[in-house]
Amino acid sequence: MTDTGKFNIFSMTGKMKILHFSWFAFFITFVVWFNFAPLLQAVKESLGLTTAEIKTLLILNVAFTIPARVIIGMLTDKYGPRIVYSALLAICSIPCFVFAFADSFVQAAIARFALGLIGAGFVVGIRLVSEWFPHNELGTAEGIYGGWGNFGSAAAAFTLPTVAVMFGGEDGWRYAMAITGAMSLIFSYIFYINVTDTPKGATYFKPKNLGAMEVTSKGDFFLLLLMKLPMYGALALLAWKLSPSGVSMLSSEMVNGIYVLLTLIYCYEISQAWKVNKTVFKEPVPEIHQYKFKQVAILNVLYFATFGSELAVVSMLPLFFSDTFELTPVMAGMVASAYAFMNLMSRPGGGWISDKFGRKPTLLILTAGLAAGYFLMGQVDGSWPVWLAVAAAMACSFFVQSGEGAVFATVPLIKRRMTGQIAGMTGAYGNVGAVCYLTILSLVDYSTFFYVIAATAVIGFVTLLMMEEPSGQIAEINEDGSVTMIDVAKS
Repeated sequence: MTDTGKFNIFSMTGKMKILHFSWFAFFITFVVWFNFAPLLQAVKESLGLTTAEIKTLLILNVAFTIPARVIIGMLTDKYGPRIVYSALLAICSIPCFVFAFADSFVQAAIARFALGLIGAGFVVGIRLVSEWFPHNELGTAEGIYGGWGNFGSAAAAFTLPTVAVMFGGEDGWRYAMAITGAMSLIFSYIFYINVTDTPKGATYFKPKNLGAMEVTSKGDFFLLLLMKLPMYGALALLAWKLSPSGVSMLSSEMVNGIYVLLTLIYCYEISQAWKVNKTVFKEPVPEIHQYKFKQVAILNVLYFATFGSELAVVSMLPLFFSDTFELTPVMAGMVASAYAFMNLMSRPGGGWISDKFGRKPTLLILTAGLAAGYFLMGQVDGSWPVWLAVAAAMACSFFVQSGEGAVFATVPLIKRRMTGQIAGMTGAYGNVGAVCYLTILSLVDYSTFFYVIAATAVIGFVTLLMMEEPSGQIAEINEDGSVTMIDVAKS
């Protein structure tokens, strides 16, 4: 049972209250997660770091988010969003404070790696919002949650340098960072006392097993194992970047140890997946309880291209504008921020269009626009007027962020009790995309980088043709054995 009251963005009761608390929790996670980039220069001077060490901290910032999104998704399904989001906000304030008062590269590196955990907060709200909103408003609600929360990274970029200057001195950045940690800690309590997992009288459906994602056919079991591989590949790629072949932060022995550890963890995941799903090899799952894992796999590929490219492009766009048009760093940063600003409207817009015109048609159109947008960005050079280049970046970002909204308008309609796990895996693919694209950027020029993203969007478009529009209802079993049918589309 969802809250069926009116969708009024200015309301602070019922489902709208939950939406506002959710996006603000997500907003704070992004302020904390991205509090480093705008203060990067001050941190570098204060701690006496090299450029290679700064780049390493940027890599470490996103590394842990890949497994964290999967783990947090599972915990959300098991224990509920209220307790998981509150705990995450409180726990992550600790590495935030550690980073703020670090006095060596090693301390900063450990704290930055741990802060990757807060990047998993996004997944929690996806499940919470899906519990409160009916299917015909879900895309819009998830879009507002994602878009307004995502704006935390832009808010950090705009406000933190000013806060650091207000405190003054070479320790100004430390106070700015510590304030974001305090915000996270205080809001964890506010969130906990104001939010419930479901509307009154509704059931919070939990997965049967926490160990691995459930699938409902033999083919889906093998597809699940295949879709896990890129996540390990991205972590191995990060390890390689920290090796003597990259920034030389870790020795060859340590990196080889990481490769062995990743292999062992993957083998453990295979055994857990088998434990949870071996029954599908003995007897078929009743049709009423089946879902198609290929739907999850397609959304993973699309989020790789959308959010993956957004994370990568936001990181490199200021440099791209300053190199291409010889702008000052401040001017380049302001021009590049236009890309992130689009989040406020684009992501809710993508969700709203999905609610009105269907999930698959919306994703097809937005993915085609994404490919065209990045192809256009690949054409940008110094002969273009700056305003036209900015317009191209904003048009491209509209398709990128609307695409993200449309992906997460679909995620909660696949299998309700596993929404956290599905959102965790799809969300992790966004980070996998960012790691891959940023690695490619370190090897090629700007225009090739944009063309590579356009090519992956074309691959996403082709896989989308195999997707099925969510229809009818999904079945979930209550604790007493009775079955509840949940609408996922107009019947």
